[in-house]
Amino acid sequence: MTDTRPILLTGVSGFIAKRIAYDLLQKGYHVRGSLRSMDRADEVRAAVQDPGDGRLTFVELDLTRDAGWDAAVTGCQAILHTASPFPLASPKNEEDLIRPAVDGTRRALKAARMAGVNRVVLTSSMVAILYAERPAGYAATAADWTDVTHKSASAYIKSKTLAEQAAWDFVKRNPEMQLTTVNPGLVCGTPMDNRFGTSLELIQRVMSGKDPMLPDIPIPVVDIEDVSALHIMALERPDTIGQRIMATDDVLRMPAIGALLAATYPKRKIATKPAPRFLLKALAMFDTSLKTAMPQVGLPMQIDTRATTEGLGYRFVPSDTAIQRSAEAVISGA
Repeated sequence: MTDTRPILLTGVSGFIAKRIAYDLLQKGYHVRGSLRSMDRADEVRAAVQDPGDGRLTFVELDLTRDAGWDAAVTGCQAILHTASPFPLASPKNEEDLIRPAVDGTRRALKAARMAGVNRVVLTSSMVAILYAERPAGYAATAADWTDVTHKSASAYIKSKTLAEQAAWDFVKRNPEMQLTTVNPGLVCGTPMDNRFGTSLELIQRVMSGKDPMLPDIPIPVVDIEDVSALHIMALERPDTIGQRIMATDDVLRMPAIGALLAATYPKRKIATKPAPRFLLKALAMFDTSLKTAMPQVGLPMQIDTRATTEGLGYRFVPSDTAIQRSAEAVISGA
């Protein structure tokens, strides 16, 4: 790696960012990781197998505050902005989720522009694409946007959609900026450590056998290996500038995920049958995560990722494999 200027990787303690940091270091990059608290620096060093040669450094940043952003970006060759809140259930006030996501994205882009750092790769989400009224059988592409007034648009879905829209609006006003977004589905696969947070909680819940039946919810699935690889591809390939990269192998419905895990672990009591809506409505009164997901029950969902697989020549880890890797991690405690 001839360019020794660091990549600013925001939210480096996150599930996705740890894998990106590891892959960047393996390729010889210098990584400047942002943390809300330096207390987690040693955790990240261990997870990403810090080579100890000074190529991994840290800065303290908060999505909700201006302090430190300008200094953090100065001297970098690019920003990979992954930091964004990701709860399983919606907060009481959706602005508690939306404002950090939107304002944090704007802060990162503004700091980049002020420092003359034009290249930015933003971690968005498939949820910024999928939720809108569309014709039967329609397969969503990267040209599609979620309607934040759609009945399925939870606070998280709104936060990711509005944050990505804010990024593209910023680039329109500042055409020297070079933006690519990577839009993952549910990120599965093998985590770098046991701090995988919300990303694998869904698989953990299915594996636990807590639910006798599963809601018929569509889940776009991708392996963390692919999410990291696509971020780095976006960083390295000029032809991705201006693109939204759909990072999803396939859409699986929750009962199908249960069936896959039940077949893989036949001694476990894993639900495979879809739950009737009336039962889900009753359970949702006591389960905030289920309440958040209720508008998605029975929702049709198809995707067209040919822009990624054919246009960029990328081959995904099969979604079944990604889910099985997650299950193995949950069982072993990573």
